[in-house]
Amino acid sequence: MRRFESSHPSQRQQGSPLAWVRTARTGQEQVSDMNDTQAAAPAPTSFRRAAFFTLSADRGWGQRTSLALADLAEGARLWQLVWTLAFYDIKLRYRGSALGPFWLTISTGVQVGAMAFLYGVLFHTDIHTYLPYLAISLVLWTYLNTLISEGSTCFTQTDTLIKGTRMPFSVHAARNVVRNTIVLGHNLIVIVVVFLIMGVHQSLYSLLAIPALALWMIDALAISLLMGALCARFRDLPQIILSVMQIAFFITPVIWYAKVLDSHPIGRLLVDLNPFYPILEILRAPLLGTPVSTRLVLAAIGVSALLVGVAAIGFARMRGRVAYWV
Repeated sequence: MRRFESSHPSQRQQGSPLAWVRTARTGQEQVSDMNDTQAAAPAPTSFRRAAFFTLSADRGWGQRTSLALADLAEGARLWQLVWTLAFYDIKLRYRGSALGPFWLTISTGVQVGAMAFLYGVLFHTDIHTYLPYLAISLVLWTYLNTLISEGSTCFTQTDTLIKGTRMPFSVHAARNVVRNTIVLGHNLIVIVVVFLIMGVHQSLYSLLAIPALALWMIDALAISLLMGALCARFRDLPQIILSVMQIAFFITPVIWYAKVLDSHPIGRLLVDLNPFYPILEILRAPLLGTPVSTRLVLAAIGVSALLVGVAAIGFARMRGRVAYWV
């Protein structure tokens, strides 16, 4: 190639010479800037992802459903953000603490140990069988209770983030589920210690707890989306939910066996109509090695399907108003 310096005044700059470059093969002439500061061209913007935002008038259930599904899809794509926020919540909650979330593990262990000997004597039950049952029941009920109570405030507790950041609402609901699942992992230490002390052996049958836990997490996400929106609109609902969960603790077989009501038809009917019992039993029974009846499995699936359906309708209906309610 032969280089010719341009004679045009507008193409001559001091310290930054412009050169005409003639290609010997094509004969075309091009202008090249020899200054390093002007060598980098601006990056194209056509590949940038559009912001997650849709502004439109309400056009009925078709539009509401599509926006709700888009919210869930975008929340699933941001799963790394969900994990980061969940870990940040736990770290912030126990900031400055020496043991951190293991304080919950210690308090749960003390509670299990104290209640096991007390209720074991009251119910005339062998402590070797009752202590593992009580440990699993209390750990799982604490997990369930926290999922529901904190899920009802998953939007109101993050009102600043909702108002200041364009983010799918499903991220806040999933954040509640992941955060409490991490805490459950800490509390599982109590169950492991009790099983080792009492000599409870596990088998492959215990792996059935994995799909049961997955069903719990789906239900928890549905509850967070539904109750989070309702409690953002009606601020008295969280207190009502706490009261209902306290009553449900005593009428659900958590610290007592369901079989003690087999001889009482009215009491047994109360257990059979309790939606918490099949949900709790499908996860508790595999860990204890006890069989789960088909009726309980179908009841748990039915409760979950009803919950997910109601949550889907409610979230699609209320999603566009959450930002104004928080």
